[in-house]
Amino acid sequence: MSNAGRIWRSETSVEQDQISRIPVRRLTGYLGHSHHLYFTNPGWHERGQRLLFGSERENAVNLFSVDLTGGKIMQLTDFPPEKEYPPTLSFLHASVHPRREEAYFWKGQELLALDLRTLALRTLLQLEPGFRPANTSVSSDGAAVCTGAYEDLSKKFAVKLQQGNIGFREYFEARPLSRVLETLTDGSGSRVLWEENNWIGHVNASPTQPNLLTFCHEGPWDKVSHRIWGFDRSTGKVWKIRPLKPGEYLGNEHWLADGQHIAFCGKTQRGGGQRVFGWIKYNNSEHIEVPFAQNATHFHSHTMDLVIGDGFGSDANVYLWAFREGKFTPRRVLCEHRSSSHIQQTHVHPRFSPDGRRAVFTSDALGYGNVYMVDIPAFEALPVG
Repeated sequence: MSNAGRIWRSETSVEQDQISRIPVRRLTGYLGHSHHLYFTNPGWHERGQRLLFGSERENAVNLFSVDLTGGKIMQLTDFPPEKEYPPTLSFLHASVHPRREEAYFWKGQELLALDLRTLALRTLLQLEPGFRPANTSVSSDGAAVCTGAYEDLSKKFAVKLQQGNIGFREYFEARPLSRVLETLTDGSGSRVLWEENNWIGHVNASPTQPNLLTFCHEGPWDKVSHRIWGFDRSTGKVWKIRPLKPGEYLGNEHWLADGQHIAFCGKTQRGGGQRVFGWIKYNNSEHIEVPFAQNATHFHSHTMDLVIGDGFGSDANVYLWAFREGKFTPRRVLCEHRSSSHIQQTHVHPRFSPDGRRAVFTSDALGYGNVYMVDIPAFEALPVG
């Protein structure tokens, strides 16, 4: 009997944060890692009433959905227990169709589509042998899953990218053949949009412009000659976004909600050698870049007004930054996260909900990775961090 459709009891609990004093809601509580989707991929569905998450339960890795009102959890897939550890299946880079109840993810070499109501699975693409899949991202019109693939070099050197980025520098230096792929969600076909001998990752479709996506040249930020690239699916045009000068580096790129501008952080000459945070339109116009000295790992923003990010080490909190009158105000503490971030599944990856009223993040502060959600209060009501 399949466990797809199985209902798990609510695991929700609420505690007051020790720093900001706001309520923090833990959505999962199983003795195994759970995590929300990667910060560039919103996991909300059913008109924002439910949230997707991946979870290791009963020695298997599967996709689940939590009811944000009552807390009950539905198991959406029923893949068998993993034969090895660490597990090979991950839902970090799953994505959701913007107009219908369907999710997309890689299982091995197969790109699958999951109907979130009937739980029926379809195979959209069988990846060519000798390649490893990258993340998924759905075009704003829902017509295509944009994704990537790169040569599997695990026989040449140790590769555990999800567990401490082992092999990360080696992959960058090897310049693997990499591809940006387009797979139509109606199942009618796939094509290679772009390929080159540079490690490609982070294929992200614009949330409003069906023809636009970004991808990156992956690797150590200070070693990559250029990080952020634009691509027009309708013309095949590829171009550098925020061209770099010697000694500059960028990363953490993500689309703003308008689907026109891209946010990023890094170190550039505009910051005088300091870290910066910036926004730029996809055509390299409307460029804003300001010093941003605070210590943080991942960032997300819907607009230029408010940014969320996660500190680390002794700074292990979720922070908010407000951008006002051309500069960032002192950061405010939204809540603690205290996550180890030892593996990808326990990276905090904070992000705003589509309506900007909530934030979701992952933390293993209690031992296992769990999914947390907080309401966003008035910025001024939070303590300065």
